[in-house]
Amino acid sequence: MPSKPGPSIRLFIASDLAERAMHDCDADQTNYLATVLRLDAGAELLVFNGRDGEWLAEIAEAGRRTCRLRAIKRVRPQMDGPDLHYLFAPLKRSRLDYMVQKATELGVARLAPVMTRRTQAERVNLDRMRANAIEAAEQCGVLRIPEVAEPEKLDRVLAVWPASRRLIFCDEAADIASPLAALGTIAPGSPLAVLIGPEGGFTVEERDALGRVPGVVRVSLGPRIMRADTAAVAALALVNAVLGDWR
Repeated sequence: MPSKPGPSIRLFIASDLAERAMHDCDADQTNYLATVLRLDAGAELLVFNGRDGEWLAEIAEAGRRTCRLRAIKRVRPQMDGPDLHYLFAPLKRSRLDYMVQKATELGVARLAPVMTRRTQAERVNLDRMRANAIEAAEQCGVLRIPEVAEPEKLDRVLAVWPASRRLIFCDEAADIASPLAALGTIAPGSPLAVLIGPEGGFTVEERDALGRVPGVVRVSLGPRIMRADTAAVAALALVNAVLGDWR
């Protein structure tokens, strides 16, 4: 006989997780579990907090206004993925949502908006970015929620760039045509960052500043011009395949 399927509901919580630990759901979680899904006490689900792995939990108390969860046992240890930061020029709302979701699914540890001369969006809603990252992790089995950094100007970011972290700069004019060959110049296990610029491209001054970053690697994404959100998925997939946890 086939084994009984486990619970399909995954929920991110902020509380520490340990055997029999209790979590008081917030208003949105209570509405989702008790009103939308109509779950009663005793129903099982999976919970994670980005620190303590994934846990089987049950609803200990359920009501219209309150819902409490009890952790039962850990079913997956914490897996953090590659030491990979993703830097990007912010896009307009729906496309930024997509980019954040896909970057989370692809295992980045940090999301860092950088403001360039040709950045399209003047403001970044960090709470919305965090919510999109959590939603993507809940839906896709990801255990790590990426850190969301405050927006910074590109020149300030580059001025204090740490020599220990290799910066991978997506550049249609890269000297090495093959992205696999370019990435092959980086030692596996190195702390990494991928930078995707605005759709209008970097200015001459910005390109010069990027070229002065120690150990920067210019990577081509092929002969076709991609939108920034598409380029993000392509670049992060390449990095994971060559240097990350897809190997």
